[in-house]
Amino acid sequence: MPEQTYPSRRSPVMGRGGMVASSQPLATAAGLEILARGGNAADAAVAVAAALNVTEPTSTGIGGDMFALYYEAASGRIAALNGSGRAPAALTLDRIRREGLTELPPYHPYTVTVPGACAGWCDLLERHGTLGLPAVLAPAIRLAEEGFPVAPVTAYFWQRAAERQLKSALNGLEMTLDGRGPNPGETFRNPGLARTLRLVAEGGKKAFYEGEIAEAIVSTLREAGGCMTLDDLAAHTSTWDEPISTTYGGLRLWECPPNGQGITALLALNILEGFDLPADPLHPDRLHLEIEALRLAFADTRWYVADPHFPGVRNLQTSDIRNQEISESGYLALLSKSYAAGRRRLLDPRRATLNQRRGAPVAGSDTVYFCVVDQWGNACSFINSNYMGFGTGIVPKGWGFTLQNRGHNFSLDPAHPNALAPGKRPYHTIIPAMITKIGKQGLGKQETLSPNSLLPDSLLPDSLFAAFGVMGGFMQPQGHLQVFLALAQGLDPQTALDLPRFCIEDGTAGGTVALEEGIPAETIADLAARGHPVRRVTGWERALFGRGQVILRDLETGILTGGSDPRADGCAMTLL
Repeated sequence: MPEQTYPSRRSPVMGRGGMVASSQPLATAAGLEILARGGNAADAAVAVAAALNVTEPTSTGIGGDMFALYYEAASGRIAALNGSGRAPAALTLDRIRREGLTELPPYHPYTVTVPGACAGWCDLLERHGTLGLPAVLAPAIRLAEEGFPVAPVTAYFWQRAAERQLKSALNGLEMTLDGRGPNPGETFRNPGLARTLRLVAEGGKKAFYEGEIAEAIVSTLREAGGCMTLDDLAAHTSTWDEPISTTYGGLRLWECPPNGQGITALLALNILEGFDLPADPLHPDRLHLEIEALRLAFADTRWYVADPHFPGVRNLQTSDIRNQEISESGYLALLSKSYAAGRRRLLDPRRATLNQRRGAPVAGSDTVYFCVVDQWGNACSFINSNYMGFGTGIVPKGWGFTLQNRGHNFSLDPAHPNALAPGKRPYHTIIPAMITKIGKQGLGKQETLSPNSLLPDSLLPDSLFAAFGVMGGFMQPQGHLQVFLALAQGLDPQTALDLPRFCIEDGTAGGTVALEEGIPAETIADLAARGHPVRRVTGWERALFGRGQVILRDLETGILTGGSDPRADGCAMTLL
């Protein structure tokens, strides 16, 4: 397969009748089909999620998890849906130790947490949808039964996964063509997945978490050496949460709360609030500050992000940091502007600091991201993932989907807030995002990115500015920060996504900084001189920098402007 380059230019997509942006054109078409039938953003989002399960199983599926943010135009409220699953009741640290494991191999059956995606799809439709499961899942069922031509980027990662995990995972060869991944343009049919989606369309989430599908999941995992039970599946529930946010200038960035890592982007943005960033997104001073802010944010979140419903996680430890007045408790203390001010003092504008430690606030990869805005102004920011491509690669025999390996993100340190425990959700990398405009104030291009250059009118309600996200493991909050700042500067969605990116690898405070081809050589040299361990990344490895989608909405005109990441196969499209 030829080396991946991005020589072409895309314009942003504009329209008024509703818009979908996803990493697969056929999935985008599925969402538009639902919008054309009168469905809203929730209906179209589930249609896209299901279609991506068919066309990009290298990244997502009903055997994985999902998160969503939903903006309801009538009320102006944003709700956060956590569709992540929990560890089996029989999976304990003692059990792992008895089996001689000091860490969980990435494709081990113990890394399979209860798949939360199906319940999340159903719960989103139940609260906000209008068409119902049979209509919404119909495009995906059709794609699975009739087959589809595999897109080039997807084919590349499918072929890699066939060698990496599918060839050795139990029943993994069911997701291949005679043991190999399909070639670009080759048709792939998945009758097993069509059968799964038909049962869900007819019986709702109960059809997945009880009955034939559940029995296949449990029996397959038992054969592979896992310990999930029918009771684990039947007990699963999604949760509706209050989203978390922070402000920057006239905009507010929204994320789902932990166990997701969206708080990382908010922490970094709060730290950057104390600086005037150069207007050039690739200026070395700007990239240095963004990298250092994220190092500080990751130092906190790699410790504090965990399932907040477990003891020792809900209430963070107190500290002796003085002159802080934080009334919130738990992880919300991390979002205090005064906490950010204290962390900001640790940032050296001239030198990289590779040994940042977590603070102590006072207590009181592989994924698909897509977004939809409908003709009424409702918006859905949605992310669905198997983790590590096909997840474990384990397939419930005959059902056409793989089981995720999200449990690999648990810590095996019993003192860690994210320590593995029965019924617990792990640290989750997948995060959707949304931006609202504070009041009705306009936002134009600025010479510098200063948070004080726009004064918000707090008496006016927020309005939808954008639904967006960047997929890709620990790259995701880094992508959120970089794309948010580009949009805040006034760049159009496609330009914001086209910009070369950086990635602190492994999401660790001291990690190597990968710099994408397109960042000037002088900038790379400058960052290295400041002490950043850097490496330049080209070709197919550019997937490291994530794949994003953006839809903006103009409050006055209702015009939608969308962009789709050139690092993926997808597109943004609009209805008439």
